[in-house]
Amino acid sequence: MKKMYAFSLCMMLLSLHAAAGAVFVKDSMIVTKVWDKAPHNAFPDLFQHKKYFYITFRESTSHVGNENDGKVRVMRSKDLKKWETVNLFELPGIDIREARLSAMPDGRMLVTVAAGVWKDKQYLSLNPYVSFSDKSGNTFTALEKAEIDPAIKRELDWIWRVTWHNGVGYGVMYQTYAGHRGGEWKAQLLKTTDGKKYERVLELPVDGNPNESTIRFDKSGKMYILIRRESKDRMGMLATAGYPYTQFSFEPLKWRLGGPNFLFLNEHELVIGSRLHEEKVCTALFLTDLNGSAKKIIRLPSNGDSSYPGMIIYKKKLWVVYYSSHEGKTSIYMAEVPLSELQNV
Repeated sequence: MKKMYAFSLCMMLLSLHAAAGAVFVKDSMIVTKVWDKAPHNAFPDLFQHKKYFYITFRESTSHVGNENDGKVRVMRSKDLKKWETVNLFELPGIDIREARLSAMPDGRMLVTVAAGVWKDKQYLSLNPYVSFSDKSGNTFTALEKAEIDPAIKRELDWIWRVTWHNGVGYGVMYQTYAGHRGGEWKAQLLKTTDGKKYERVLELPVDGNPNESTIRFDKSGKMYILIRRESKDRMGMLATAGYPYTQFSFEPLKWRLGGPNFLFLNEHELVIGSRLHEEKVCTALFLTDLNGSAKKIIRLPSNGDSSYPGMIIYKKKLWVVYYSSHEGKTSIYMAEVPLSELQNV
């Protein structure tokens, strides 16, 4: 009888359409469609700042193309349910991608994006850009190019995410070449105190064309970097180092990454969000130990062109914003996952 009730409840919720979109139930997880207004809606982030929650994502014609019409929308909410647009970043003739949010020491938010020109299956240019909110999070400055340490030879450059610790922001800038050809990609660990000027700490000694990377810190100040790799065995990498973050240890993962993000669930475990490459590609959550060994995998309702989860922990739930094309059109979704699901191993 309980199974029949659960099935009926699931079917009822699948047929509902909230103001923002359809609501789904998978086990004890609730998934809501947040946005699908553009032809292609993708690469989101989720961030909590003061009394608001913020979502960013890219709107465009396609995943990538000669249109170069990618724009980044910033929305906010007080309850993670009702969302309002507070900014739309756009640069005529330039594709803007993957906005990531972080809180600066002075109370403002930093927005980091990549902006470039794509033509015939390759980037002609690609640069990191930044914007700053006011302290209330109501308004944002126009995008401007980040200033990169002149000691770094410029290529096609992308600071994928900045994380702040003890008044310093750290990020990995990955460097590729036109058409994704021409040599090994590089991953430069950078630091900043103002969000605009970035100094090189070191070039990370990681092979396999390292690229998208997320940095987090544990309570002792130890740095963890989750790194996507796109050549050789293509398996992800977890790097760790103590201050001053120049001597790293590396743990290879047993799966590929795509849009990698992670949080500390507690002192002994991480929750990683990423693309999961199986027979059917999907977005998944990985409960791991501090070395990245998976204890449990939770597959979110998703398929195909998907991933890039933004995550926060709030009110005993892991809230995950991600994008997926499993309903035919790439759309932005929000999953509410009780922490008990992650702790039940």
